Amino acid sequence: QLETLEQEEQECLELTPHPTEKRTHIVSHQHGMTVTKTLQEGEAEPQCQSFCYSQAKLRGLLLEGASLLLLRVLAHRQTMPPDLVFPAMDTEGNLCTSSY
Repeated sequence: QLETLEQEEQECLELTPHPTEKRTHIVSHQHGMTVTKTLQEGEAEPQCQSFCYSQAKLRGLLLEGASLLLLRVLAHRQTMPPDLVFPAMDTEGNLCTSSY
């Protein structure tokens, strides 16, 4: 049984005159998971947004790192179960589904 304890994503866009940096930090805790998104455009003050998901909403959640591991296991086994769908998180930190 694998679970994601923490994940950090960073995206940098070198646009003139205002480079943009987006960070998403996801951390698991006793009651669920907290997602913190930070956006910094140029020299402006960073904008930060944080929200939480309960354990009930996260049951079976497959984040990016776990998804890559699952794909490698499936490739190694050379099998693909039909209708394989997991709860996932999109690039904005919203819950969605991921189908394989």
